[in-house]
Amino acid sequence: MPNKERVAKAIFPSLSEAQFRRMREASLEILDRVGVRLYLPEAVELLKKAGARVEDGNRVYVRANLVEEMLPSVPREVTLFNREGKPAMRLGGDRSYYGPGSDCLNIIDHRSGVRRKALLQDVVEGATLCDHLPHIDYVMSMVLPSDVDGTIADRYQMEAMLAHSTKPIIYVTYETSGCRDAVEMAEAVMGGEETLRRTPSVACYINAVSGLRHNKEALEKLLFLASKNLPSLYIPSSTAAITSPVTPAGSVALDFAGVLVGLVLSQLKREGAPVIIPGMPPGGTFDMKTLVTSYCEPERTITTALSRRYGLPTFAIAGASEAKVFDQQAAAEAALSLAVETLAGSNIIHDLGYLESGLTFSFAQLLLGHEAVSWIKAFTKGYEITDETLALDLIAELGPDGDFLNTPHTLKHYKERWYPDLFERASFEGWRSKGGKNLAERAKEKIDAILADHKPEPLPAKTRERLREIVLRAKRG
Repeated sequence: MPNKERVAKAIFPSLSEAQFRRMREASLEILDRVGVRLYLPEAVELLKKAGARVEDGNRVYVRANLVEEMLPSVPREVTLFNREGKPAMRLGGDRSYYGPGSDCLNIIDHRSGVRRKALLQDVVEGATLCDHLPHIDYVMSMVLPSDVDGTIADRYQMEAMLAHSTKPIIYVTYETSGCRDAVEMAEAVMGGEETLRRTPSVACYINAVSGLRHNKEALEKLLFLASKNLPSLYIPSSTAAITSPVTPAGSVALDFAGVLVGLVLSQLKREGAPVIIPGMPPGGTFDMKTLVTSYCEPERTITTALSRRYGLPTFAIAGASEAKVFDQQAAAEAALSLAVETLAGSNIIHDLGYLESGLTFSFAQLLLGHEAVSWIKAFTKGYEITDETLALDLIAELGPDGDFLNTPHTLKHYKERWYPDLFERASFEGWRSKGGKNLAERAKEKIDAILADHKPEPLPAKTRERLREIVLRAKRG
């Protein structure tokens, strides 16, 4: 029997209308046939009052008609603002925005090259880098600091991000109290509860255990943010082959059952509450060779394709790597994933800077991702075809023997081309004359220069004091 030819297609994988209907029906069947465990009585009661069937105390069966009734009120577009109250991220459609991830336990110290436990100063320096880099659109905490009380580390992270960047913030908290404190901090920075509601500068990344099991803290955060009309990213995170089927279709259908439950609950709590849904694989795939969950598997596009079909803002992963150090694998996986997610139209693309399957952060990897994003933006921006850009009169004037280098037209337009900031383009001799530095060495120099020169816009003293009061209040318990 002849082997089937397997070739890469120059078409981004997507779901046909029939495939989308089948995936959607599968998630709805899971909700009606299997049900979900909700470990928060308020969530169970909201669904019960809306007509859902409840068994065994917290196993809730949701009918398709309830989902269909609630979905239209979920906003199709969510805007995040910067500290000045100006729109910074208009989430929806094909627009992509890029930033780091959160809570890596380790960091590769860019000064020494040593992998070590992360510190609060790393959050400060990471936020400063993100504030400076023009193609990083928002800030996440990047690392989990080991030199502060771990039970309230999320407050220290939030304080550092708010103080060292004016960009929007996507934050993670461990308990609901941390989410409330983060919102209170953001309200202090933005000028009050109503101002933050009108111009939200923060969004909370919420992980539920899986599509079928929704932990108490995840549900509490979802309903709290819905009540405040603030954006949440509700992301059920099963592990394919462990807590969901190994097949991409099965794992995504299961977790999207959980996504739909989150959307229904948010609208039952407050109609029109903004929610951002996953455009990334469920929590990772359990690699049968290494027993590690993967961040960079290529079988990722079904989630993005399904999310796009729902027409809601999406949250995706790219710019990360399974590599343990900043090397060729790290560069390849970051570039491939960033290109794929951008071409897919994912809205929020996070985890730039991740190494070691999310265990280690690298500022050098963050800069590499930033350079790749710059390249991708130039690739996807399209072309201006006008009399000016065609330059036919200039071509006719100079003719076959002309030299375009010293013309006013070249002087006017040459900066419109893409030029690398981190990648090397010089001749071999030119590169060697500058010290013959490799990518890692150039990245280190650039990081040092940014941290030395860039001064984020400071918060007013009274606002800084208020943030510190909230942190100390949490510390006292």
